[in-house]
Amino acid sequence: MADQTHVLFVEDDDVIREATQLALERDGFAVTAKPDGLSGLEAFHTDRPDIALLDVMVPGLDGVSLCRRIRDESMVPVIMLSARADAIDVVLGLEAGADDYVTKPFDGAVLVARIRAVLRRFGRANGGREEPAADAGGVLAFGELEIDTGGMEVRRAGQPVALTPTEMRLLLEFSAAPGTVLSRDKLLERVWEYGWGGDTRVVDVHVQRLRTKIGQDRIETVRGFGYKLKA
Repeated sequence: MADQTHVLFVEDDDVIREATQLALERDGFAVTAKPDGLSGLEAFHTDRPDIALLDVMVPGLDGVSLCRRIRDESMVPVIMLSARADAIDVVLGLEAGADDYVTKPFDGAVLVARIRAVLRRFGRANGGREEPAADAGGVLAFGELEIDTGGMEVRRAGQPVALTPTEMRLLLEFSAAPGTVLSRDKLLERVWEYGWGGDTRVVDVHVQRLRTKIGQDRIETVRGFGYKLKA
């Protein structure tokens, strides 16, 4: 239905794919499920989903490559699904543009919670906490970096910078307290809405991605503590 959130789910294991699809549909999502990356890419183009769940190890076009193809043309949120042993693949998925990941086997309620948390950052679900009160809608300037907190736009040396909503949310957290060190755990809580200790690699990879867009020296690493935005 038009008011349903549409999920593209790419998973080659028939049991996992069918069980997860049923669980998501019970929670009110519309689901398009595909068994391989090539059919998943075709469904992405034809169905225009609101979010994509991609297993790392799918045939035809692996999940990391599929994520990269999606990110080349869209800012639709992506969650990677991976077995616990696939640490390297998780990092590759995040570097390719994924917003989060969930390890298998996973609890259906946990998956739904993570989906809703990601969607809140993309303005597709209710109940998320408000954006950081860095400004009531003005423009913040840090050297050549300008952040329009009302228009949700970023410019570097006068040129627009394309950020995913997760990257924007992360930058807003930094800009709300320039010069203040934010720990990885605090960023996981504020940006990814983890109410428990999550994988800090998610933060590290997103900080790396953000640096490539706003300047490598704009976000400083404070070893043993976290990161801070240079004022």
